[in-house]
Amino acid sequence: MTPERWKITIDNLRDKFTVEEENTIHLDEDGGIDIEYVVFKSPVGRIRLEFISKPVVLDKKTTYSRRIGSETKVDYVYSDEERSHTMVAYKWDDEQDDWVEMEAESFV
Repeated sequence: MTPERWKITIDNLRDKFTVEEENTIHLDEDGGIDIEYVVFKSPVGRIRLEFISKPVVLDKKTTYSRRIGSETKVDYVYSDEERSHTMVAYKWDDEQDDWVEMEAESFV
């Protein structure tokens, strides 16, 4: 999903359903991850859509030693310009009192 398609999806949700919550979260780990989410009521229950944008991994450097008991360290090199985007859908489960990820097959 592209950022443009995400904006169109959010606008359609606002027109058709009651939006309960909408926010953006920024995490500094893994090169800087931005998560936009929206929670709305639908005919199947409460749904949470997350749009996750994170930098593309350009390189992975592994530092290790052949000595017994030594540690292995992995360093990632992230892109400053390129970002990858994904969308994840969750449905509220009253029994677990938590969000449960929806499978892609349920959208077909």
